[in-house]
Amino acid sequence: MSLRTFKGGTHPNDGKALAKDKVLVELKPGKELVYPLSMHIGAPAVPVVSKGDKVLKGQLIAEAPGFVSAPIYASVSGTVKNIEPRLTATGSMVNSIILENDEEYQEIEKPEVKPLDELTKDEIKAAVQKAGVVGMGGAGFPTHVKLAPKDADKIDYFIVNCAECEPYITCDYRRMLENPEELIEGMRIVLKLFDNAIGVFGIEDNKPDCVAKLKEYTDKEERMEVVPLKTKYPQGAERSLIYAITGRTLNSSLLPADVGAVVDNVETVISIYKAVAKGEPVTSRTFTLSGDGVNAPGNFIVPVGMSQTEIIEAAGGLKGEPEKFISGGPMMGFAMLSTDVPVTKTSSDMVVFAKDVVSISTETNCINCGRCVSVCPSRLIPSRLADYAERNDEATFDKWYGVECVECGSCSYVCPAKRPLKQSIATMRKTVLANKKKAAAAKK
Repeated sequence: MSLRTFKGGTHPNDGKALAKDKVLVELKPGKELVYPLSMHIGAPAVPVVSKGDKVLKGQLIAEAPGFVSAPIYASVSGTVKNIEPRLTATGSMVNSIILENDEEYQEIEKPEVKPLDELTKDEIKAAVQKAGVVGMGGAGFPTHVKLAPKDADKIDYFIVNCAECEPYITCDYRRMLENPEELIEGMRIVLKLFDNAIGVFGIEDNKPDCVAKLKEYTDKEERMEVVPLKTKYPQGAERSLIYAITGRTLNSSLLPADVGAVVDNVETVISIYKAVAKGEPVTSRTFTLSGDGVNAPGNFIVPVGMSQTEIIEAAGGLKGEPEKFISGGPMMGFAMLSTDVPVTKTSSDMVVFAKDVVSISTETNCINCGRCVSVCPSRLIPSRLADYAERNDEATFDKWYGVECVECGSCSYVCPAKRPLKQSIATMRKTVLANKKKAAAAKK
C-alpha cells in the first residue's frame, strides 16, 4: 500500500543525522532573560509587573488583553530589571520584560488539578488559555482559540503534526521517542473536546522508530491512529498534512476547522497536557541547534527568555566563523542578525552554516523549465508569480492566485536559475493580503 502524501513537494537534504540521536538536555539560563510581549499571533501581552518586582518561576508577568492573545510566565525566579524594546530572532525590536535571574529557581505553588474525567470542556479550554499555550511549531496562534471552533461537533479529525519535515530540526523527533506518554495524554485531553473526532498522529516514514513507538502506545486506543506519511517536503505544512490524511483541500479563505480538522504540533500537544493535567504554564520548550557551523549539534529543553547565544555555548560553541545563522529551518526560516536574541514560545531551532551558499549564488534568467511548477504544493506557477511581484503588479499577482502560496520555499530550492522565487512571492503576498484587509475595513 502506498504511503499517504500530497501533490508536489521536493526532497532537500534533511541534515537530521547531525542531531537526531542526541537526547534532550535541559539547560539552565544565564543571568538575564528577555520576554518579548509579542511571542504569539494576536494582541501583545500586557505587563503585570514593574521594574524592581521580585517574581517566582511560573508566576504571571504579562496578561492577555483579549481572546486572541496569550499570557506570559516567568521561567526563573528573580527581579524585573526593566521593560524595554529588545531585538528578537525576526530582526524586529519588541517591547520586552527583562528579568535578572537569581539562580534559585523558586517556584510558585502549583494549582490543584482535577482528573480528566471530572473536567468539563470549558474547564479544559480555560486551563489551556490560562497556561499561555500557543502553536509552538512556529505559527504562534493561541491554542485555546484553535480548540474553540464555531461547531465542535463538525470536527472529525484532530491531527498531531509529527512530520517535522523542515530539514535539520529534530526536537519533535526526540519528544516522540522520549516523552510519548505525554503526547498521548495530550491527545486524550483534546479528544474530550471533540466528541466526533479521531486523533491522528501523522509521521513521515523516515522516522520508523517513532511510528513503532506511538503505535505501541495507541494499540488499545479506539479513537487514536498512527498514520505513516511519505517523506517529502513540505509534508508538515498544514494544508499538505490535512490533504494527505483526510483527502480534503484547503485554500487561503478557509481554516482547517472548515474542513473538519484541527492541527497542532508535537510540542503544542505536550504543552496542552502539562497545562491541563499538571497545571503548568508554558515556561520552556524544546530546541534543536544544528548545522555544520556548530561543534556539537543537539536537542535541548530551554527556558523561554534564555539567550540563544547561551545555547550555542552549551553545544560546544561555533566552528570558526560561520557565515549564516537561520531561525526556523533552512526552507521556511529566516537569517538572523544576531544570536543574542531570546528563546520564545515559537523558537524551535537554530541552524548554523559554515558557508552562506545563497549569497554566492548567481541569479540568472528563467529558462522556463517548469521545475517550480512541478514541486509547488499549491499547484501555482511560481516563476510567473515572481515576475508579477518584481513588477509590483498586484492585480495580476492576485488574479493568478498568488495569495494561495504557502511560502514553503520548494520553488526557490529547485530553481536552476537561482531565482529567489519564494522571497519575491511572499513579499507581494503580504502586500496583497494587507491591502485586502484595509479595503474590507474601509467598507465597514
